[in-house]
Amino acid sequence: MTDDSKSVRVLTLNTIAFTICFACWTMNGVLVTWLVERGVFAWDKVQIGWLIGTPILTGSLLRLPLGVLTDKFGGRKVFSILMLLAAVPMYLMSYAGTYTHFLLGSLGFGATGASFAVGIAYTSVWFRKERQGTALGIFGVGNAGSALTSLVAPVILLSITDSGGNLEGWRMLPRLYAAALVAMTVVFYFLTSERKVEHSRGFTLRQRLAPLKYARVWRFGLYYFVVFGGFVALAQWLIPYYVNAYTMSIAMAGLMASIFSFPSGMIRALGGWMSDKYGARAVMYWVFGTCLICFTLLFVPRMDIRSPGQGVMADKSGTVTAVSAGAIETDHASYALLAKPEEDPTEMEEGTLILPSFSFWQEPIVKVGDEVAKKELIARGVTHIYFQANVWIFTVLVFIVGIMMGIGKAAVYKFIPEYYPNDVGVVGGIVGVIGGLGGFVCPIIFGYLLRATGIWTTSWMFFFVVTLLCHVWMYMTVRKLMADKAPVLSRQLEESGSVGDLEVPAHMLSGTKGKTA
Repeated sequence: MTDDSKSVRVLTLNTIAFTICFACWTMNGVLVTWLVERGVFAWDKVQIGWLIGTPILTGSLLRLPLGVLTDKFGGRKVFSILMLLAAVPMYLMSYAGTYTHFLLGSLGFGATGASFAVGIAYTSVWFRKERQGTALGIFGVGNAGSALTSLVAPVILLSITDSGGNLEGWRMLPRLYAAALVAMTVVFYFLTSERKVEHSRGFTLRQRLAPLKYARVWRFGLYYFVVFGGFVALAQWLIPYYVNAYTMSIAMAGLMASIFSFPSGMIRALGGWMSDKYGARAVMYWVFGTCLICFTLLFVPRMDIRSPGQGVMADKSGTVTAVSAGAIETDHASYALLAKPEEDPTEMEEGTLILPSFSFWQEPIVKVGDEVAKKELIARGVTHIYFQANVWIFTVLVFIVGIMMGIGKAAVYKFIPEYYPNDVGVVGGIVGVIGGLGGFVCPIIFGYLLRATGIWTTSWMFFFVVTLLCHVWMYMTVRKLMADKAPVLSRQLEESGSVGDLEVPAHMLSGTKGKTA
């Protein structure tokens, strides 16, 4: 078998294995929401956030050590052992009966999330530098595993519980996931070949971890916190979001969430190709800019607000002689009132309103026979603001965010073999750790923000702030690098006002490895 055919086989099986691992990694998003909705367990939003985030924590923390082990021992062995070991706590989840049991089981099967660092390092050694962006993008399609869980797990739960008639039947779901991991382990081990990074042999642990002292690595990690951590968090958080904010069933919420997660996973291959063709930095400018616009539009929550408006005050003292919905009469004056609109927007069919609805009217607060003084309020004003937060517009915006995150995930990992070709496992591991931690902490932060404000859209406000930080940091870094290494070109850029298509040549980066280039 030629090297080309081996590389295609490894990439294919790597991607399938990662897809299954990712589906397992995000299982709690469906399972926990389903159990709470059906009343099997009474957990609040913060507890749900912790259970959704706990597997992400394990998978994130294990990415760095498993990236190092992959560089040293090879991806075939490490990936196979990882899947086999993760199948054990996944199976034991079927016996969970308390919140603590769920936390412990989630910590165990969360190891499947570390498969990304293994797969990235294993894939990269099979492809030349000019093809790595595309290859890693194809491998990243495995992120679509979260969409498979969102789509398939609710259907499986309905089937194994007899449509809710036998709630204890849920315990079969983690067993099925464990069986999938074991089966994939067997196929993966016997159909792939081993290849390690030759230059890494004999490296000490300290030498392997040396890239971690560079600020650039941590900057890439923050980018990944947004595009990957945000993806993982939203892939699970959107299910309870749709259930609570739009009163959907779990199955329908899973379908709507898959509109976000499935394209985001599949589009990653395109992101790899775009990064190879246009440069990762240019791609990231578009990713962050588009996400910021969408997050801003997603800020506004569903609302039904009645606020004091402009009232009517008496011009003269007198006695009220007549009161109606359209006017108030006194013995000295007549006051016209704004009538309440006949059409009530709250009674309109869901999805018919695109923009917020504003209406104003005035209501009498006096009755016939009352004595009123000059400047006394005789009719209060009412302002009614109603916003449906149209579910289809919401879903389209979320879909765009998912597409951008998918492209961004590939672009971030295009940076790594270019800047650190000898340390893909280690650097990819730490970037993956930071990104994965985003998937862990974001649902927990969302839960606390929701409990503090009662507003579901606070999650988008949080993402806006972090994405803006990434965008500004990247912009300032490019400006500083150009000013240091190419002052003439830097002045030209200042005059043109554009850095979006800037890709710094490799020779200009010599000697800057320790800087935040």
